[in-house]
Amino acid sequence: MLHANDWEALRQPGAIAIMRHALAPGTSDPAAFQIDDCSTQRNLDDRGRAQARRTGEALRGNGFEFEAVFTSQWCRTRDTARLLALGTPIDAPPLNSFFGRYEREKEQTLDTITLLDSTTGLRILVTHQVNISALIGRTTRSGEIIVFRKTETGTEILGSILVAP
Repeated sequence: MLHANDWEALRQPGAIAIMRHALAPGTSDPAAFQIDDCSTQRNLDDRGRAQARRTGEALRGNGFEFEAVFTSQWCRTRDTARLLALGTPIDAPPLNSFFGRYEREKEQTLDTITLLDSTTGLRILVTHQVNISALIGRTTRSGEIIVFRKTETGTEILGSILVAP
């Protein structure tokens, strides 16, 4: 059973944090969405920005330092990663949403695994619900962090952290 704010999960060997971006009202993106134009995207609202800041404060307050902060290239994930203030966010295209483009799911998930295999230490990935579900087989709420580790046969979920908006 997962417990909310399971800080000990992040202290487990091989732990990796994967976070769904903080609160961004609505679902999906407008039809005219452009990855390089935040005005065309669904973005964080004030509650989402506050949630991201508080999540970063809670992680730092519990003594966590991350080797890498990876983010999709969507504005709501980049903003979440930046507001966490856990390190300089690194764009990782495999973390880009494939919502509505499910033919990309397998390739992007494999590319995410390759990214994880090429890095070490405590990492946090800021991404989208569809990417998280594809990688670990579990849905998330906005701003929720699932802590997992890779296994020989896939992934093992270790815990969950959610700071209230």
